[in-house]
Amino acid sequence: MTEWLTREEALKRLNVRPQTLYAYVSRGRIGMQPDRADPRRSQYRADDIAALATRRARGKSPQAIAESAIAWGEPAISTSISTVSHGRLVYRGKDAVTLSATATLEEAAALLWASDAAVSLASLTPSSVRQAGTPTAFAHLSALAAEGWPSLGRGPAMLQQDGASATSALATALGAVPGTRSVHERLAQGWSVDAKGADLIRRALVLLADHELNASTFAARVAASTGAPIAACLLAGLATLTGPRHGGAGAATIALVEDAGRLGADEAIARWLAHDRPLPGFGHQLYPQGDPRAQGLFDGLDIDEGLLRLRDAIFAATGLHPNIDFALAALTLGLRLPADAPFRLFALGRSVGWTAHAIEQVTSNRPIRPRARYDGPVERG
Repeated sequence: MTEWLTREEALKRLNVRPQTLYAYVSRGRIGMQPDRADPRRSQYRADDIAALATRRARGKSPQAIAESAIAWGEPAISTSISTVSHGRLVYRGKDAVTLSATATLEEAAALLWASDAAVSLASLTPSSVRQAGTPTAFAHLSALAAEGWPSLGRGPAMLQQDGASATSALATALGAVPGTRSVHERLAQGWSVDAKGADLIRRALVLLADHELNASTFAARVAASTGAPIAACLLAGLATLTGPRHGGAGAATIALVEDAGRLGADEAIARWLAHDRPLPGFGHQLYPQGDPRAQGLFDGLDIDEGLLRLRDAIFAATGLHPNIDFALAALTLGLRLPADAPFRLFALGRSVGWTAHAIEQVTSNRPIRPRARYDGPVERG
């Protein structure tokens, strides 16, 4: 999935001399491999070069560097939880797609939380939830946040217990039946899905468990930096997830799929693009060669022919690959899940990552308090 450039292409994109290119390679800033067609020549990793070119364009201005870090910029917070590197999503050194082939969400939680013990997300009390969904999830997390202990000064083991309790409550609110089985099995039972479908749900939850410093995770970390209860950190993440540029993209993707079914793929694409709307479910800035999470979910999923036609038509028109939102839409339609299943799966899976980041933030004991650059009027004395 990684794109490689010739020496001439790399030099042109960076606008540097060959000696400078070789210096970047020797410092580990640009990946290099022998050209398979001609081992005497070398190829250079395109995404490394793109990142380096962006840094060079910003210059050394502290203001420019600080502002650019807010939107797809340089890493701003140290973490050992997850990263996106060279087209791969990595959870504490393990490839997330490989992990999703066999792991449960509970096992992913144990890994991401660096837990010394197995993690249980069991719900042992009868459910009082009459109608599962996003409003119920907010209500349950709000109640836990209001009653929760501040996280500041508490040890990782106790914070993990808080995270497990909050995630368990969230699972019930999103449709999982009470019980001691793995959360994907209880969610599948709540949605009347067979064993094969339950395994696909398991895979999706693991693939969604974390994704570096995305918007909802950053919100959870900000809450954690104040010492807020873990449930409040998850609530901050859940609120941020509702935006159409984040967890709400699943609903937009299903709308695009429905348009394609009604109008045909080419007409639906043309209408979306005519209104200057980005095509939901396609493209990702961190994965220019394709979202590996989507492929990880596709591997076990029987995709409808109409969805395949839409995928191929969008690639032909834009060159964009499907991302995890398209895969979730395909999963939802294929298993006949509730219409808001993409958001529910996103929220439940990502609650594990929010907990991991909240714990890391609390135990680092570092505040998150950036400064604003004021550009409004100033009253002169």
